[in-house]
Amino acid sequence: MSIDLPLIDAALAAGVPADAVIPFGRDRAKIDYRWVESLAAQPGTPGRQGAELAQPETGSAQPETNPARPGRLVLVTAMSPTPAGEGKTTTSIGLADGLRYLGQRAVLALREPSLGPVFGLKGGAIGGGRATLTPADSINLHFNGDFAAIAAAHNLLAAMTDNAVYFDTHDIDPATVSVRRVIDMNDRALRAILLSPSGRLDSAGPGAGTHSNPGAHATRATGFDIVPASEVMAAFCLASSFADLRERLDSMEVARTRAGKPVTAKDLGATGAMLALLAEAFSPNLVATREGTLALVHGGPFANIAHGCNSVMATRAALAMGEIAVTEAGFGADLGAEKFIDIMCRTSGLRPDAVVFVITLRALRYHGGIANAARHIDNLRAVWGQSVVVALNRFDTDTAADIANVRTQFAELGVPVAVSEHFARGGEGAAPLAEAVLRALETPSRTTFTYPDSASLAEKITAVVRRVYGGASVTFAQEAREQLRDLEERGYGRYPVCIAKTPASFTTDPKRLGAPSDFDVPVREVHLSAGGRFVVVMAGSVMLMPGLPEEPSALAIDVDGAGNVRGIH
Repeated sequence: MSIDLPLIDAALAAGVPADAVIPFGRDRAKIDYRWVESLAAQPGTPGRQGAELAQPETGSAQPETNPARPGRLVLVTAMSPTPAGEGKTTTSIGLADGLRYLGQRAVLALREPSLGPVFGLKGGAIGGGRATLTPADSINLHFNGDFAAIAAAHNLLAAMTDNAVYFDTHDIDPATVSVRRVIDMNDRALRAILLSPSGRLDSAGPGAGTHSNPGAHATRATGFDIVPASEVMAAFCLASSFADLRERLDSMEVARTRAGKPVTAKDLGATGAMLALLAEAFSPNLVATREGTLALVHGGPFANIAHGCNSVMATRAALAMGEIAVTEAGFGADLGAEKFIDIMCRTSGLRPDAVVFVITLRALRYHGGIANAARHIDNLRAVWGQSVVVALNRFDTDTAADIANVRTQFAELGVPVAVSEHFARGGEGAAPLAEAVLRALETPSRTTFTYPDSASLAEKITAVVRRVYGGASVTFAQEAREQLRDLEERGYGRYPVCIAKTPASFTTDPKRLGAPSDFDVPVREVHLSAGGRFVVVMAGSVMLMPGLPEEPSALAIDVDGAGNVRGIH
């Protein structure tokens, strides 16, 4: 069987040169990253959006307009979700199909699914019903090997770090090694492990004491994180070019010397080999929706424990290939949208022209009314300057009376509501939402940030807690205070912050629903993500390695006699 020719033809029709479309199996492809890089050198192209924007002192009262260009960017976000999620990805796919139904050239830019949720609680991440990506099973399982490449590059760095400890080649203090291993699976048993560079946990066993470096036989506490939380994932997704990816990997700190000097991937000589593992993966993946809308699916950080956006390269490719690029950020707007704007937009120069805010009647009931959604909408408009459309993702059980009531409530907030039936009716069912988005684009967003670059790291954390979450204060553990002081002294104070917390609530308590206020956010530790060029802030009890539920989705997954995967939902 040959490659799916309609997919290739559609890419060529979208302006991608033939030599930049790389067939990758029967029904998918990659878009050569070198073509995406070349867009920055072409004046007036939509892929040059980020390059045309200066980086002003952010957080000021002066909003930014997007440069003149044909491509416009629409961000899809949502209210705080129920445990099952509210359908942001499905809505993103439906919206893009709906825009094409109205005659617009729309292209998607989405994250790749992680195997953790696929086999855990939430299931697959390719949409649902009529609003889905194809080939569904291939995208949900391994896809084009990008996650495996990211995990391999990350774990190579970890192995080379411990090898340097074993041979004592860089004077590393073993107690300061900070790089952890990663795996793309929910596995709570790997959260905490003991490790020894010598391969022996028995420091008194044969051979102990015969090596010139005492640290070679010392055990230390470490653990695994899930791949979407990897620093390599952050670097991969936020890099604006392959050269930028090299610089980001170079800067990753893995330990300190006995004299206290940071040791980086560049110091270890690991960057070249890491890039070799990532070179093919760095080209964005091209697939299509069930209705034929092109989709760049690339990178996959979670929004609760990482920055939650697909790659910059995929978004720029989507802007170059269509009149409107539709992208999404994970979980609720307090996490995904905040990080999209305060991290991705700040560092890449990309700016949304409009925001689609997804609600469901189920989620409104779960949070006891519209207060939760209202706070998110106020953040989008008042804090970040966005032009907002509310998308009511309609379920079969939603009654006309309930929908009319919701329309009335949101009308009082002064925000348009469009009912979307993309799950049942595809692009046609999303046409009312697409029409509302086109109207919103007539008055595009004027993006502002939550805090200025010049604020201290503690001030940035406090600004997010107060301005976005609605909290009153932040309590920093002593360890966190010391870590913040160290980062400030080493010149990282201008980095944005990436707060890791529960997605279920504005607070760090997943049981506090609705829109609570006057609460405190406890910060237990912070750490540098030099590859992501941000500072990770661990708030509450959130962890970088999820666990499986008592009855994981994996129990329902199997392969039938014809070789078809069944049970991924």
